[in-house]
Amino acid sequence: MVDMPNRNLVDKYNININNIIVEIKVIFIEDKPVPEYVVSITNISDTTKIILEKIRDEFISKLNFEEIEKSEKGEIDDIRNRFQKEIRGLIKKYFPRTDDKTTDMLVNYLLEENLGLGKIEILLRDPNLEEIVINNHFEPVWVYHKKHGWLETNIRIFTESKIRHYATIIGRDIGKEITNLNPLMDAHLPTGDRVNATLSPISTKGNTITIRKFAQDPWTITKFIKDGTLSVSAAALIWLAVQNELSVIITGGTGSGKTSMLNVISNFLPPNQRIISIEDTRELVLPKTLHWVPLETRLPNPEGKGGITMLDLLVNSLRMRPDRIIVGEIRREKEAQVLLEAMHTGHSVYSTVHANNSDEVITRLTNPPINIPKPMLSALSLIVVQNRNRRTGKRRTLQIAEIMPNGDPNVLLQLNIHDDILDKVNDSETMIGRLQLYTGMTPKEIDYDLKQKMKILKWMVDNNIEDVHEVGLVMSKYYLGKLNVQ
Repeated sequence: MVDMPNRNLVDKYNININNIIVEIKVIFIEDKPVPEYVVSITNISDTTKIILEKIRDEFISKLNFEEIEKSEKGEIDDIRNRFQKEIRGLIKKYFPRTDDKTTDMLVNYLLEENLGLGKIEILLRDPNLEEIVINNHFEPVWVYHKKHGWLETNIRIFTESKIRHYATIIGRDIGKEITNLNPLMDAHLPTGDRVNATLSPISTKGNTITIRKFAQDPWTITKFIKDGTLSVSAAALIWLAVQNELSVIITGGTGSGKTSMLNVISNFLPPNQRIISIEDTRELVLPKTLHWVPLETRLPNPEGKGGITMLDLLVNSLRMRPDRIIVGEIRREKEAQVLLEAMHTGHSVYSTVHANNSDEVITRLTNPPINIPKPMLSALSLIVVQNRNRRTGKRRTLQIAEIMPNGDPNVLLQLNIHDDILDKVNDSETMIGRLQLYTGMTPKEIDYDLKQKMKILKWMVDNNIEDVHEVGLVMSKYYLGKLNVQ
């Protein structure tokens, strides 16, 4: 007798998609290297699914996939409406007693299965997922879960042609195409989700699709503290720097939470200042209380015209009377020069760069392709280093450092990995001095201000103020002097 592996339920929740109730389970299976993400539709019985499969077969026989793939967006809407009528007729034929609500639900189910992205649509609707990955038709679809990290799903795409079909659908909706001559596609969905697709034989195991989901429910300072990403005292220190217009650079490896931290830092911006954000892809979600103008780059069309670069937007933003400038990522020398010019003319700047620690940040910024002269780095006041432990999936603030007048970093707080806490390792040599110079606060007043900020942050955590707009309201009241925290 063969022993069955132990299966332990790790997590369970439901998603409602057009009245289709989808149950999500995360299950740990003893002999598997990662848990499994299991999708099941609970309000459609197995018998109904069998009949729906028959309707699907009857419907598929009428489909011309080549016509669909070559269609423009408007034509697809016409095809969808036409097929909706046909499916509705087939459902009435097989389920003559169904009410309108159930009919609508079954129509939506069949349309998404055949004209949409099938069960990938379910994954796109799960707010707990950050990444959806199709590697080829041999493997199950993978997802990156906010809470549980990488998971295998029980969803499979059974042919390479189907994966290619999905990539074509995604590209067509935004005016891009993926072909044998152009086998790479980088696209942004209208929802803000970022999609990358590759075709075989460029990806040697098969066709791939990688979807990085746009955070509809973005990270906030309260969530970061609750999740253990950083401590209350570290959050108060960053708040103090942001409130007093010190520029901050956020760094870390891929997936370490740089953009999330950039979003969190924006929680501390005052409502009476104009904020311009510049991104390749819209990822930031700032509180509604803020005076915020988001700008986004644009790729050139197939003729090479109409492109808008980050440098174009940076130069333009300086003509928009910004008080604060947020830049998704510094990549090139000219961008860095414009940012430094902005800092030297009185603008506070917040941006990200790829580097694993504060020393690497200095090396990255002072060498090609960014190439900033080291003494000029002192215009940046603070470095916040993010880190993700790939074994556990935990994201943490690894270091908070100030930049000295000579351009070297001075690490103030560093993660004690063993105890999972940020330890103070050095006293401030420049940041506190700057605050004294520009605000007139004494060291005693600065210490008192930090304690007040910690008190407010703890109150927000205790009262579950996690929504980005709710956090924005609290900050607005604070800056207006109307926040009363007991």
